[in-house]
Amino acid sequence: MFKSINAFSSFSVNDLQKAKAFYGEVLGMEVSEDTKMGLLMLHMPDSTVIMVYPKSNHVPATFTILNFSVPDIDEAVEELGKAGVTFETYDEPNLKTDEKGICRSEEGPKGIAWFKDPAGNIMSVIQEK
Repeated sequence: MFKSINAFSSFSVNDLQKAKAFYGEVLGMEVSEDTKMGLLMLHMPDSTVIMVYPKSNHVPATFTILNFSVPDIDEAVEELGKAGVTFETYDEPNLKTDEKGICRSEEGPKGIAWFKDPAGNIMSVIQEK
Protein backbone atom coordinates (compact mmCIF):
# COMPACT_ATOMS: atom_id res chain seq x y z
CA MET A 1 0.00 0.00 0.00
CA PHE A 2 2.73 2.51 0.86
CA LYS A 3 5.11 1.63 -1.95
CA SER A 4 4.20 4.65 -4.06
CA ILE A 5 3.22 7.07 -1.31
CA ASN A 6 5.49 9.90 -0.22
CA ALA A 7 6.20 10.32 3.47
CA PHE A 8 7.79 13.02 5.60
CA SER A 9 9.22 13.26 9.07
CA SER A 10 8.36 15.67 11.84
CA PHE A 11 9.48 16.42 15.37
CA SER A 12 8.67 18.86 18.14
CA VAL A 13 10.58 21.70 19.75
CA ASN A 14 9.77 23.95 22.70
CA ASP A 15 10.65 27.23 20.92
CA LEU A 16 10.00 27.61 17.19
CA GLN A 17 12.01 30.82 16.81
CA LYS A 18 15.10 29.32 18.46
CA ALA A 19 14.70 26.30 16.17
CA LYS A 20 14.39 28.59 13.14
CA ALA A 21 17.61 30.41 14.07
CA PHE A 22 19.47 27.16 14.76
CA TYR A 23 18.45 25.29 11.62
CA GLY A 24 18.59 28.33 9.34
CA GLU A 25 21.56 30.30 10.66
CA VAL A 26 23.76 27.79 12.50
CA LEU A 27 23.21 24.74 10.27
CA GLY A 28 22.62 26.82 7.12
CA MET A 29 19.52 24.92 6.04
CA GLU A 30 16.73 26.32 3.89
CA VAL A 31 13.94 27.04 6.36
CA SER A 32 10.45 28.40 5.85
CA GLU A 33 7.55 29.11 8.17
CA ASP A 34 3.94 28.19 7.78
CA THR A 35 2.60 31.03 9.91
CA LYS A 36 -0.99 29.92 9.37
CA MET A 37 -0.28 26.52 10.94
CA GLY A 38 2.53 27.70 13.25
CA LEU A 39 5.08 25.28 11.75
CA LEU A 40 8.66 25.38 10.57
CA MET A 41 9.63 23.54 7.40
CA LEU A 42 13.18 22.29 6.83
CA HIS A 43 13.84 21.92 3.09
CA MET A 44 16.35 19.22 2.17
CA PRO A 45 18.31 19.29 -1.13
CA ASP A 46 16.38 16.26 -2.46
CA SER A 47 13.06 18.15 -2.04
CA THR A 48 12.15 16.31 1.17
CA VAL A 49 10.53 18.59 3.73
CA ILE A 50 10.79 17.95 7.46
CA MET A 51 8.14 19.55 9.62
CA VAL A 52 9.04 21.07 12.98
CA TYR A 53 6.18 21.94 15.29
CA PRO A 54 5.99 23.69 18.66
CA LYS A 55 4.87 21.70 21.66
CA SER A 56 4.49 23.32 25.07
CA ASN A 57 5.21 20.08 26.92
CA HIS A 58 8.04 19.06 24.56
CA VAL A 59 10.37 16.35 25.80
CA PRO A 60 13.61 15.96 23.81
CA ALA A 61 14.07 12.72 21.94
CA THR A 62 16.52 10.32 23.60
CA PHE A 63 17.55 8.97 20.20
CA THR A 64 18.89 10.50 16.99
CA ILE A 65 16.07 12.20 15.10
CA LEU A 66 18.08 13.48 12.11
CA ASN A 67 21.28 12.24 10.48
CA PHE A 68 23.06 14.57 8.07
CA SER A 69 25.24 12.69 5.60
CA VAL A 70 28.50 14.58 5.01
CA PRO A 71 31.45 13.93 2.69
CA ASP A 72 34.07 14.69 5.40
CA ILE A 73 33.25 14.14 9.08
CA ASP A 74 36.26 16.07 10.38
CA GLU A 75 35.48 19.09 8.23
CA ALA A 76 31.79 19.03 9.22
CA VAL A 77 32.63 18.84 12.94
CA GLU A 78 35.12 21.68 12.60
CA GLU A 79 32.68 23.93 10.70
CA LEU A 80 29.82 23.25 13.09
CA GLY A 81 32.12 23.80 16.08
CA LYS A 82 33.04 27.23 14.67
CA ALA A 83 29.30 27.98 14.41
CA GLY A 84 28.88 27.20 18.13
CA VAL A 85 27.67 23.62 17.97
CA THR A 86 28.81 21.45 20.89
CA PHE A 87 29.25 17.76 20.23
CA GLU A 88 28.22 15.03 22.61
CA THR A 89 30.91 12.80 24.07
CA TYR A 90 30.47 9.15 24.90
CA ASP A 91 32.70 6.70 26.74
CA GLU A 92 30.66 3.52 26.87
CA PRO A 93 31.78 -0.02 26.07
CA ASN A 94 30.19 0.02 22.59
CA LEU A 95 30.21 3.77 21.97
CA LYS A 96 33.30 5.93 22.32
CA THR A 97 34.01 9.33 20.84
CA ASP A 98 37.41 10.93 20.32
CA GLU A 99 38.53 14.40 21.46
CA LYS A 100 36.53 15.97 18.60
CA GLY A 101 33.35 14.12 19.56
CA ILE A 102 33.58 11.71 16.62
CA CYS A 103 32.89 8.01 16.94
CA ARG A 104 35.08 6.11 14.50
CA SER A 105 34.57 2.44 13.80
CA GLU A 106 35.96 -0.27 11.56
CA GLU A 107 32.54 -1.91 11.26
CA GLY A 108 30.21 1.07 10.86
CA PRO A 109 30.41 4.45 9.20
CA LYS A 110 33.76 6.18 8.85
CA GLY A 111 32.63 8.61 11.52
CA ILE A 112 29.60 9.96 13.29
CA ALA A 113 29.25 12.87 15.71
CA TRP A 114 26.13 13.75 17.69
CA PHE A 115 24.87 17.15 18.77
CA LYS A 116 21.63 18.67 20.06
CA ASP A 117 19.35 21.38 18.77
CA PRO A 118 18.18 24.14 21.19
CA ALA A 119 15.23 21.94 22.22
CA GLY A 120 17.58 19.10 23.20
CA ASN A 121 16.75 16.82 20.25
CA ILE A 122 19.70 14.65 19.17
CA MET A 123 21.00 14.71 15.62
CA SER A 124 24.23 13.73 13.92
CA VAL A 125 26.62 14.31 11.09
CA ILE A 126 27.75 11.05 9.56
CA GLN A 127 30.32 10.06 6.97
CA GLU A 128 29.72 6.70 5.36
CA LYS A 129 32.70 4.54 4.35
